[in-house]
Order: sequence, then structure tokens, then C-alpha cells
Amino acid sequence: MPKIAFLHTGAVVIPPVMELARELLPGVTALNLLDDRIVADLRDPSLADSVPDRVRNLVASAQAAGADAVMLTCSSISGLAGPTAASVGIPVLRVDEAMADAAVAAGARIAVVATLPTTCGPTAALIEERAALAGERPEISSVVVEGAFEAVAGGDRETHDALVVAEIERIAAEADVVVLAQASMASAAERARVDVPVLTSLRLGVRRLRDHLAA
Repeated sequence: MPKIAFLHTGAVVIPPVMELARELLPGVTALNLLDDRIVADLRDPSLADSVPDRVRNLVASAQAAGADAVMLTCSSISGLAGPTAASVGIPVLRVDEAMADAAVAAGARIAVVATLPTTCGPTAALIEERAALAGERPEISSVVVEGAFEAVAGGDRETHDALVVAEIERIAAEADVVVLAQASMASAAERARVDVPVLTSLRLGVRRLRDHLAA
């Protein structure tokens, strides 16, 4: 039976990931790894350099537990997937890669909405990387929704979603597609009333993981 590991930087993502794993990965054993200090430490110059080694150690732990692959569910660390896979010797997938591919296919004006500044750069870089592979050169803009992350971290999902929805509806008028940079933002996508696609990472990412396992 295949075994996969999900590496998280926030516990709020674990329940929806497990729900998707049950739906899309029947017969696969899933385990969760969590370091809920990574996002905060990425914003601290004295601690940011520790993150690659911590991610590498967690992936090595997953390998030792028999995992066939690891998926990073946090966009802030998605850039570590390649180096970590090369170092540990196990496939490491990015939950947001499939979303980036879908965004590139959806249009030339891509708006990235995030609730953390540490996520905007990596998400835009990933979209640029996937666009280059597809031979495209989209216009990418990004915005951080102030106060939304603090709200959801404190358990106030309603305020988080309201703030994110307001930003989606504002920025959608200037874009062909809106990308929600963090998996924790998915609930807001369902509430936005706009005429352009609003992409989230979890379902697309777990589908790509399923395809990887099938291959």
C-alpha cells in the first residue's frame, strides 16, 4: 500500500487535506508532519536560515517512516521542494504547482492574493517558473490581505473569509484569473462572486499527487 506524507506549517490545513486524501487517494496511507513555527521564523532574519534544514529533516523522517512521496502544503516553502528531494532522495511535490499551471493556462493577467507577505514572492516565482515552461509571459500582480491571517490564526474564520472575499472581488476586475496563495484561504474562494476563475491549491495539488502515484 502506498504511503504519502504531507508537510504542513499550520494545523488549520490538516483537516481539509485529510478529507481530500480520503476522497482522491483511496487505499493510500497518509501521515502528517507539522512545524507551526516555520512561517513566523521565515519573517525573522535570525531564524529564516534554519528553515531549509528543518524541512529536510522532516522529509527525512517521512522517508524513514516509509513514505513514498512528500507533499509540501505551504506555499512559503514550496521553493525548497527540489533541493530537499535531491538531498533526501524521495519525491517532494509542491501543493501549489498544479494551481500555478492552471493559472498560466487561464489568462495573461494573474492576480495573486495572500494573507502573508512570505507567500507572495514564492507564489509569483512559481507562476513565473511554470509560465516559462509553457512558453508564456503573464503579467503577475500580488496583494497581501492585512489582518486576515491574524483572524484565522485566532480561530475567526468568518472575518478571514470576509476580508479575503472583499479583496478577491476588488482585484478580479483587473485580472483574468485570481490565485489564492495559501491553502488555508480555500473557504473564501467559495464565497467570492466574480466573473473570473478563483484558483486554490489543495484539490488541484492532491490530484497531481494522485497522478504521480499512479505513474
